[in-house]
Amino acid sequence: MQRRSFLRNFSLATIVLGAPAISSAAGTNAKQRTVSGKVHSNGKGIAGVAVTDGYTVVATDAQGNYSFEADARAEFVYISTPAGYAFNQQNHIAWFYQSLAADQLAAKADFSLEKLAVDDTRHQFVVWADTQMISQADCDQLKTTAVPDLKALVASYPKDSLFHGIGCGDLVWDKFQFFKDYKEAIAATGVTFFNVIGNHDMDLDARTDDYSSKTFKQQFGPTYYSYNRGQVHYVVLDDVFFVGTAKKYIGYITENQLQWLENDLKMVKPGTTVVLSVHIPTNTGAARRAKKEEEMGGTVTNRKQLYKILAPYKVHIMSGHTHFNEAWEEGNIMEHNHGTVCGAWWTGPICGDGTPMGYGVYEVNGSDIEWYYKATGKEKEHQLRVYEKGRLKEAPTEIVANVWNWDTKWKVEWWEDGVAKGTMEQRVARDPWAIELYAGPSLPSKHPFVEPTLADHLFFAKPSAGAKQIIVKATDRFGKQYSETINLA
Repeated sequence: MQRRSFLRNFSLATIVLGAPAISSAAGTNAKQRTVSGKVHSNGKGIAGVAVTDGYTVVATDAQGNYSFEADARAEFVYISTPAGYAFNQQNHIAWFYQSLAADQLAAKADFSLEKLAVDDTRHQFVVWADTQMISQADCDQLKTTAVPDLKALVASYPKDSLFHGIGCGDLVWDKFQFFKDYKEAIAATGVTFFNVIGNHDMDLDARTDDYSSKTFKQQFGPTYYSYNRGQVHYVVLDDVFFVGTAKKYIGYITENQLQWLENDLKMVKPGTTVVLSVHIPTNTGAARRAKKEEEMGGTVTNRKQLYKILAPYKVHIMSGHTHFNEAWEEGNIMEHNHGTVCGAWWTGPICGDGTPMGYGVYEVNGSDIEWYYKATGKEKEHQLRVYEKGRLKEAPTEIVANVWNWDTKWKVEWWEDGVAKGTMEQRVARDPWAIELYAGPSLPSKHPFVEPTLADHLFFAKPSAGAKQIIVKATDRFGKQYSETINLA
């Protein structure tokens, strides 16, 4: 995401009027297109694999064969890789699709899969949000910071641990020549990545949203799809709706995708854990914190319709876009809006809310998921930062703790000179270091538009006048405890 003036009063009706014109391509005068093939491993067919053209979803038969009439608009035929099989990849970019030529009336597409040598019930994945390079210098930073950090993280797990990655959109910053560098970075990690389209990955000269993903599709394939690992079903959607004017968009999921998702989930048992990745978060607390109207480019406007489709499942939503870190949950859904790999657009070591540049790490065991935030260049245990009295000018007599991966099931406590003082007070505020780095029209010099942002994950306490040492302990929802100590004397 780049900070800009969004379309506050833009009428959704004026946007969706464009949809029927596209739909008419599949009308009664369209020639029938058929696609068929086999999904197999070493020649042996795999039954029950979901195959789709982005509209219809079918399952392979007992011999691994499939055949269906493809939609006239279909650009790809692709599979939802089943659990127990390795992800096909090209230089560690996930490859699960084959292209369909527009004039191809009878297409054949076979998919060969390799059986995993280890049980995938336990596995890990990482979420890289907003790598967002606009210069070669940015690309170099990605390769020299995030890449070795991820490699070291993977190496810290037992041998043969299964890892995959999710590139959660804004892979570049409108400079498509840097897709090459993004791919080089991914290849260097050794981790296979599935990728999400972001608002800075779109063709800005497209006349409608329908054509805004042309370059992305050439690089990474379909913009919405699914795959499976262990007991988890993973889904990727495109929730960036381009409105036909450069750099103008809303958060919106098209009817085509919602219909496809309904069809895709028909093959998924209710109660299954579903991990859904999008670029624009479906919802955040930004408008509440700022006490203003929600921006249409900041969240998904038709999210409630999405939530209805997801109602039978245990859902974790992965998102980026905002350059801050936040988690919320309600009912069967928890959303993880990630701090960014690029921090504040490669201008400093932290995001606007004080979250370190970094990424989310998720550990899956069966249908359960645990997670933490990995700050680039820091140990896994680096989960909070404590500021001394006076660092935040608005609270001159208080210490401030930033616990960036906090959610409502965390506990944040403090000790003064060895004496337990209880829980700290949570407030909406700006991170002191972010203010120092980014506040004002001239900071940071590289991108002056960057500003510190309000966050829910700041905690306050007022030490005694003679206090010498403060310890802050943060306990996450899984019982893991992290602490930071500052000396005041």
